[in-house]
Amino acid sequence: MTDSYTFNTPIGFLTIREEEKKLTKLFWEANSVQTMKNELHSDFLYEVYTQVNEYLTGRRKQFDVPLKYQGTQFQQSVWQELQKIPYGETRSYQEIAAVIGNEKAVRAVGQANNKNPILLIIPCHRVIHKSGDISGFACGVEVKRYLLELEKGMRI
Repeated sequence: MTDSYTFNTPIGFLTIREEEKKLTKLFWEANSVQTMKNELHSDFLYEVYTQVNEYLTGRRKQFDVPLKYQGTQFQQSVWQELQKIPYGETRSYQEIAAVIGNEKAVRAVGQANNKNPILLIIPCHRVIHKSGDISGFACGVEVKRYLLELEKGMRI
């Protein structure tokens, strides 16, 4: 069974989607109209909702929900590496490319980040340019900066 829920957060509206008690999507919702007709029926989605809110208020550093995502083998290898980046730390696109064994795949790492189906939990916001510049995030650069500052304890 598939179920979803859209809710408002400090970074905007987010939608979470489950399939058979596994999180399949967590994405930024540009159109919040559907939220008005939205109800939370699933205990699993309630747990995800709770954990996301705890994270966004600085009370959670790790997520504890089973994930189910689809992508190419390369994308999945990138997403698995992203999950290893500790809370409050960042990695460069180059570092991720090197760790997965293809130092020249910097742009492909960026593209895999762009296709990340489960924002926040697969923390693509923790990947920045080698120079330290912040760019490229589904919710926008300001939200990416907000999340990085939150994790460094500069916001709450």
